[in-house]
Amino acid sequence: MSGKLFLKNHLPVILLNLLGALALSLFLLAVGNDIQTVLFILTAWMFVLALYLAAGYVSRKKRLEKLLEMAVQLKERYLLPEVMPVPDQAEEQVYYQLLKLAGKSMLERIGEVERERGEYRTYIEQWVHEVKTPITALKLLCENNRSPFSREVLAELENINRCAEQALYYARSEHTEKDYSIREMSLADVVHGAIADNKYLLRQCDMAITVDDLEPVVYADDKWVRFILNQIISNAVKYRAPQQPALHIFTERSGDQVLLSIADNGIGIPESDLPRIFEKGFTGQNGRTIHSSTGIGLYLCRRLCDKLGIPSRVAPFTVDELLTADEIINALRCCAKPGRDCEEDCPMNKMSREPCRKVLAPAAADLIENQRREIKALQFNLVALNTPKENR
Repeated sequence: MSGKLFLKNHLPVILLNLLGALALSLFLLAVGNDIQTVLFILTAWMFVLALYLAAGYVSRKKRLEKLLEMAVQLKERYLLPEVMPVPDQAEEQVYYQLLKLAGKSMLERIGEVERERGEYRTYIEQWVHEVKTPITALKLLCENNRSPFSREVLAELENINRCAEQALYYARSEHTEKDYSIREMSLADVVHGAIADNKYLLRQCDMAITVDDLEPVVYADDKWVRFILNQIISNAVKYRAPQQPALHIFTERSGDQVLLSIADNGIGIPESDLPRIFEKGFTGQNGRTIHSSTGIGLYLCRRLCDKLGIPSRVAPFTVDELLTADEIINALRCCAKPGRDCEEDCPMNKMSREPCRKVLAPAAADLIENQRREIKALQFNLVALNTPKENR
């Protein structure tokens, strides 16, 4: 509170005192008092007035500064009337009562909004569970009747299931503390579970997946981490490379923390879009090309990570650190050569981060599995072509 504003608010009192002092001076002079006596009385009057104004200013300033400090410390500032002391002055008591009425009205409105949002969250949860039932039934039907068409249906069902999960976790993200349980979990199990959740989608786009030896145990909530991984894997599939898409999941230890990294060789993110990729609804240049983008996935991942206290970031990754199918085949051929020199001949040398047995073996296994599926699908198509129409 500034001194000028205080004097402006007390201007009527000051003017009234000045008029009173002038009237008293004229009266004293009229009844025969000398000028020295009148000046002494006026000086004493002005001194008392100045002392009164100074004491009032200091007292009010301290009181207001205390209120401001209380307001800053309060997280819910609308509760200020409930904790502030009752003022002594009548005018301030009126404002105090007005603040209490406003605070009460605010609390009632907040209660209504929380009830409405709670009902909406409950509805979303029930709706998601209702939607998942037919999705599960359709998955079982497709898995029991394998065909190229059923594989496409399963991939689309995974998309639908992921969208339903996204709606569910978006509704739950406001109150993670009610559904967040930190306990010991196997990071490898969670990662492989997320891959299994998207297996048909990954097979459909022939994405090669490499998973390094992960840290055996971390402390987090497995279902929330698994959901975040599902969103990132979905993004990797959506923005995959046109040829030989690859996904690499690995961990690094930093002190007492474990850094889980998911790298791909996709089309990448334009540098101009990087500062905004976690904004709600932002799709960027790539999203405008791929019309299925919603701008919710990464936003929700960052929001959940922030609420769960998990740091997250996006960083450029060298494409050469991911294995393509041709690189796997060349590395396997090199390993089969007699008298090979691993340090000079092996194509894996450019991958200085991990030894061959940790990278090449799982990558080769994934490649063999992909080729096995392709051969099986080709055999199925050949049988279908060679079968007479009357026997189909």
